[in-house]
Amino acid sequence: MKLNRRTFGSISLAALAAAVASPAFAADPIRIGAVNPYSGAMAQYGDEVTRGFEMAATWINAQGGVLGRQVEIVRGNATSAQEAIAAVEQLVGRDKVDILVGTYVSAMSNAASEAAMNYDKLFWETNALARTLTDRQLPNYARSGPSSNEFALRSVQGALELVAPKLGKSAADLSVWIEHEDSAYGTSIMEEQIRLFKDAGLTPTGVGAHSARAIDVTDSILRAKTANPDVWISTGYVGDTNLLLRAARDQGFAPKAIILLGVGDTQETLDALGAEFLEGVLLVSYARPDVNEAYGPGAGAFLAAYRAAYGRDPIAPQGMNAYVGLKILFEAIAAAGSTEYAAVIDAARKIDKPANTYEAGYGVMFDENMQNVRALPVIAQWQSGKVMPIYPADAAAAGTAIVNLPRG
Repeated sequence: MKLNRRTFGSISLAALAAAVASPAFAADPIRIGAVNPYSGAMAQYGDEVTRGFEMAATWINAQGGVLGRQVEIVRGNATSAQEAIAAVEQLVGRDKVDILVGTYVSAMSNAASEAAMNYDKLFWETNALARTLTDRQLPNYARSGPSSNEFALRSVQGALELVAPKLGKSAADLSVWIEHEDSAYGTSIMEEQIRLFKDAGLTPTGVGAHSARAIDVTDSILRAKTANPDVWISTGYVGDTNLLLRAARDQGFAPKAIILLGVGDTQETLDALGAEFLEGVLLVSYARPDVNEAYGPGAGAFLAAYRAAYGRDPIAPQGMNAYVGLKILFEAIAAAGSTEYAAVIDAARKIDKPANTYEAGYGVMFDENMQNVRALPVIAQWQSGKVMPIYPADAAAAGTAIVNLPRG
């Protein structure tokens, strides 16, 4: 059967799994340890990432598993880098996992992957973004999803290609303020944003940094307000982003355009700020399950499966990104014929899939640092209390376009 790129991610992987599976599952499953925060402020997002892993395991097991073995997901709770190390030690020592995956937070990914290397275990990253994670060239590490560089790229494209025309300005005349949380995640995005803007002939008006654990960010907002930018771009986690948005509202900071990276696209933010305030806010985000099927073939099927499994819509788009990441991992394991990290990494290097192969719109091609360069986020926008994908054009539903800029 001849396969086109839209069917490749589902039909061909099913055929691949069936080809390598024995008639019955082997006695020992492939156990995958999922390092994520399952308690504390980020717990619902760690849970959401791992739901994506669990759905991928359910999907591949229905196809016959991988290498004739069922796949099991084992959770390892980590709310800090130190806990991430302890989680790896427990997952490997007590739970006997074969592979480790993660995670919602870059600092935890950094620590957990180094701990995994101590045990000669593969660490397959799906969601943590900091570019430094792949730049380390850790031999057991690969990232199937986008990095901070791709999120930075989309934010700059949003400012220059979407916002500037709506404001009637050239790129060089646009004033931009960059705000970021100060860990490796936010810092790496900020550094790439500055580089990309300067390449486009634009020097940002200012740059602000804050801690993701801050309890008062008024100073950050007042500094940006004083600069009076056309566009305010912010990278953070959910808690600090909601805090910044509330402070902006309270201080009367009303830039013509707001672009949020990585967060700001969930019910938690809608509940915190309300639809009226969020109207027109742009979001650099993982592709959502309602993305156009021309962009993310199978996204609708993922959404239906999620609803069937959990009785509601996804909490955040991170889950589908994690699901796609594990599908790519299963392909690499099958091609390697092993779960040993060196074999899986080598097999993953040889995968070559075009964009729009998977539900999130991704293809697969790993660079020398094992970063998948065919994984890109999309730009969405709050419109009438809903998040709507708008960029690139083939990700958007028919008739969906950018609205309400300038804001207010």
